[in-house]
Amino acid sequence: MDLNNILSQLGMGQKESVYLSVTPGVGLELIQLDIASRSVKNYAFRPLEYNEAVREIANMEEFKNAISELFAELGVPAKSSVVLNLPMVLFGSTTLPLLLGDDGVTEALTSEVEQSYIFKRYEPVISWTDATGTQSGDTRKLFYSAIQKNVIEDVKNALTELGYTLAGVEMSLTSILKALAFSGLAEEQMKENVSWNLMLISQNGYSICSLIGKNIIDYYEEPLAIKSFEGDEIYNAISASAQITLMSYPANYLYIVSETDMVSAELLANRLPVEGNVSFLENNSFKKQDVLPVSLEVLEETAHKISLEAIGIAVGNAVSMPIKFSFTSSKVGDVSSDDPDAPVHVVLGSTEFDISPNMATRVAALIAAIVLVPTLAAFVGIPMIQKSKQAQLDDVNSRLEQTNAEIKKIQDAQNKTNDFDVNAEIKKVLGNNRSKLMAYTALGESVPKNLWVTYFVAKDDGKIDIKGEAKNVEDIYLFFRNMKDSLINTQLRLHKLQMKSDNVDDAVSVDPTKPTDYEFEITNMTASELNPPAENDNANQEQQQPQEEETKQNKGGLLNNKPLLNFGKQGN
Repeated sequence: MDLNNILSQLGMGQKESVYLSVTPGVGLELIQLDIASRSVKNYAFRPLEYNEAVREIANMEEFKNAISELFAELGVPAKSSVVLNLPMVLFGSTTLPLLLGDDGVTEALTSEVEQSYIFKRYEPVISWTDATGTQSGDTRKLFYSAIQKNVIEDVKNALTELGYTLAGVEMSLTSILKALAFSGLAEEQMKENVSWNLMLISQNGYSICSLIGKNIIDYYEEPLAIKSFEGDEIYNAISASAQITLMSYPANYLYIVSETDMVSAELLANRLPVEGNVSFLENNSFKKQDVLPVSLEVLEETAHKISLEAIGIAVGNAVSMPIKFSFTSSKVGDVSSDDPDAPVHVVLGSTEFDISPNMATRVAALIAAIVLVPTLAAFVGIPMIQKSKQAQLDDVNSRLEQTNAEIKKIQDAQNKTNDFDVNAEIKKVLGNNRSKLMAYTALGESVPKNLWVTYFVAKDDGKIDIKGEAKNVEDIYLFFRNMKDSLINTQLRLHKLQMKSDNVDDAVSVDPTKPTDYEFEITNMTASELNPPAENDNANQEQQQPQEEETKQNKGGLLNNKPLLNFGKQGN
């Protein structure tokens, strides 16, 4: 039994956390990242209304339905752990006495948070942390954030009803910073001792986060009724207000991120008169390029929906930020110590798995019990029964030696006879035939009307290669997704997709009046398997064997490895 099986039985198997983001303007996003290649493996979203006035999800039933649809679309396993990004409700800083304990800090912050109109109606969940290097004398500076307790409970209950666990909740500001760090878009700004300002534009106004490297130094938020402006008025209003505000935060860089379709970060960057280098990023409909490379499994129009918040929440622990908040721990307070029930990604050689500190403690105790209990029992019990059982032990050892000698003789005799294992061979042939029949069945059920399979082969080792043509790209993607859903464990990929052309001239010049066909190839073979080296003449001659010899090599299988050509081709 390998390590993955052992970990799975202990409840901490090789299971990836599921990352969701509630993003105004997009909806509910589900994203899967390839951390090693820094790219998006898979992504899907569903529209979801978010109430900006009260800062909460408008309809929890729609939230549950969106989760069910997204998890079904991307095949998320049951009982997965969910880490959720929520829009920032309240963020601020304060200075408190250094000797004030955690309970006193929480009480002081609660009094301050309850001054907000949102938390006059709802109980807050507050998370806070010390600002890096800001202790002076008898005081220390703290950053804090708050979310409505009822919102977190509603989300947790919704996930529990669907069979999932809420493992963590983060807010959008920290997710955006993690996404900028992970993507490398703010690499220059996040270097050590570099001062810069992050300006976030939303439909409620703008905020300025002053940083040195990755450390937040200060935060300012300016409410602005953006919807009340028309045309260029909004740029003039933001520019006039922000120009004065930025004078209080001198920095080498300014990074503008727009999260509303009403304001273009590029236009604002060109109109804002500030000193230093100005960069911008469109996190809205003005987006011209993706933040990270996206796999072919995600359609281009869908890829443009991927937000910084979704990327940041999915980064997990791959990016280390000095400031982070936790809203799911049982005790509200300083997050310098992580939630003991939150999963931590662990890498042991080639094995990766998620495990929480509490689970690790329980597993360590279980392993200790398994090892120590038999050891103690043997250490205490063996001396007590040694005298009375010595004769029996000697007799058993004697018979054991005789049995081992007989077993060795039988094994030597069997090795010499070199018998043919009929049962193993039959089991192997039946397994190969079953895999091929499943491939043929999936092929027959998945071919759309205007798509033709010109080449199909299914090998004994589970390798599949499909080539064909189609009238449009949509039918190819539909056929590819149907085949993947039907043959779950085959790891099929879209290896080739191009316009069909008979010669170089046709490929260069396309006649728009003529219908265009597309060629594709779907396979799970490697490049070396798809393009094997040319064999010599002797090998070619050896392949020309009588039909009787070929039948023997197939060993009675129901299906051989011959390719199927022109499946579903219709004459015009």
